[in-house]
Amino acid sequence: MYKHLFVPVDGSELSHRAMDGSIELAVQLGARITGFVVEPEVPITAATSRIERLADRIKDNESKNEAHATALLAQFEKRALTAGVAFTAHHVTAYMVGQSIVEEAEKSGCDMIVMVTHGRSRVGKLVFGSHTKTVILESKLPVLVLR
Repeated sequence: MYKHLFVPVDGSELSHRAMDGSIELAVQLGARITGFVVEPEVPITAATSRIERLADRIKDNESKNEAHATALLAQFEKRALTAGVAFTAHHVTAYMVGQSIVEEAEKSGCDMIVMVTHGRSRVGKLVFGSHTKTVILESKLPVLVLR
């Protein structure tokens, strides 16, 4: 059945549901988990028109992203290992979050993606989009959506 779960998390309250739900599933299946964080790239705007300021902003953002991803994945790893689940961690910085999840799940050799959805209203989906929807539409792997 499924032996390698790919679980993207972002640090939100729902991420903890994804962690706990995927760990519980992995225990039942005898599977391992790859935890994954996609950090957003710094958008280039008119406000960052000066090259020096932009370079500083990018460097600062990279440092914050690295620290956030490392801390979040360490927390996930601790929970998984406590439950006896093998765990690996990976993070990237990208504009296209949903697409990055699909690509990295395939690269990691996973056989299922487990993720949570915010369950936004139609207006919320229109304004913010849906990474979950993108993953479902683009992935060749089965996607388990927790709510």
